[in-house]
Amino acid sequence: MAKRAARRAKLHAIDSARIHSVVFDNTPANDRDQSYIKKVRPRSDNQRVLMEAIETKPLTVALGPAGTGKTYLAISAAVEALEEGTVSRIVLSRPAVEAGENLGFLPGDMREKLDPYLRPLWDALNDRMGPKRLRQHLDDGTIEIAPVAFMRGRTLNNAFVLIDEAQNCTYGQLKMLLTRLGWHSTMVMTGDPDQTDLLPELSGLAAIGTKLDGLDDVSVVRLTQQDVVRHPLVGRMLSVL
Repeated sequence: MAKRAARRAKLHAIDSARIHSVVFDNTPANDRDQSYIKKVRPRSDNQRVLMEAIETKPLTVALGPAGTGKTYLAISAAVEALEEGTVSRIVLSRPAVEAGENLGFLPGDMREKLDPYLRPLWDALNDRMGPKRLRQHLDDGTIEIAPVAFMRGRTLNNAFVLIDEAQNCTYGQLKMLLTRLGWHSTMVMTGDPDQTDLLPELSGLAAIGTKLDGLDDVSVVRLTQQDVVRHPLVGRMLSVL
């Protein structure tokens, strides 16, 4: 019996190790993770303008089609600001709107429920930080997931705030999100007004971009099909779709 119990415990430990290797690891980051910390270079003039705007303005609105690097550049700037100590945390917010489908009830806690909607952000964060350091920052609250519905009434000080897929927010929601900006913080709002999953008249991103354009300390950057950095076919398809 003792041998059987010992063998069962050994197999359980092996299975646990296999499962643990699939998900995020809680162990401290090693030297290899430092390779994720690297500067990102723009691949077009508009991307350069976007990067300069994020660095110099407290609020940047990045508008443009899919594949132009809006989210990735914002995530990269957020990670650099965190590493340099310019901000003490990163706040990510994204509307939970399906792309023409209804996923229904999703099990789990808040992070698990929002995971399908935040997957593009996780991919960019993993690329910039590595899974170990990302998991650590999620656990200690340095990186926070903030659903749009839970942002009302907050003041976000000393934070880098990213509002992604903003074309799926109404004008009222975007106005509420913009007014969360606190002291010593940077906010970036990204989206494609032409690719909303709401009814066209409900999306408020285009109107927000027009009204904020020209304000001091606000930069509205408009990227085009020429800034697409995915497969070259994506840019050509966007020109005819």
